[in-house]
Amino acid sequence: MAKKIEKPASPKTKKTRAAPTRAAMAPPSGAAPDGRILDRLWGTILTRADASPNESHSARLLSRGTEKVAQKFGEEAVECVIEAVAGHKTALIGESADVLYHLMVMWVNAGLRPDEVWTELHRREGMSGIAEKAARKQSLTGFPTKKIP
Repeated sequence: MAKKIEKPASPKTKKTRAAPTRAAMAPPSGAAPDGRILDRLWGTILTRADASPNESHSARLLSRGTEKVAQKFGEEAVECVIEAVAGHKTALIGESADVLYHLMVMWVNAGLRPDEVWTELHRREGMSGIAEKAARKQSLTGFPTKKIP
């Protein structure tokens, strides 16, 4: 019987990780923090928006204008992506918190309220992401987009 020779993995072979179990992804129960903390964060950002930029990070960001607020959100989003790709769970948690904070600062800057975003999420709930994206594309026919497909 001939001995089977295994080829080394190609350098282009994609590494995969086992997906977390559904139980590990379930929402926390009991006294654990929950989504209401986002409401409190929103309130804090609103109350500090008019504070002195020397005393409040939120006020400092907002005083620098839309481009700087958006740039800072983008930087935090990229840092979040880097930690996710690197598999650094603890750093990803911290960067995710930064992304949520800077997203809310961007909403304040744009005059949005969280309930407007929650309404859009509710509209999409139960809809396939593929179907939702296709419907969005059809409704924007004739409008150029800068989004990557």
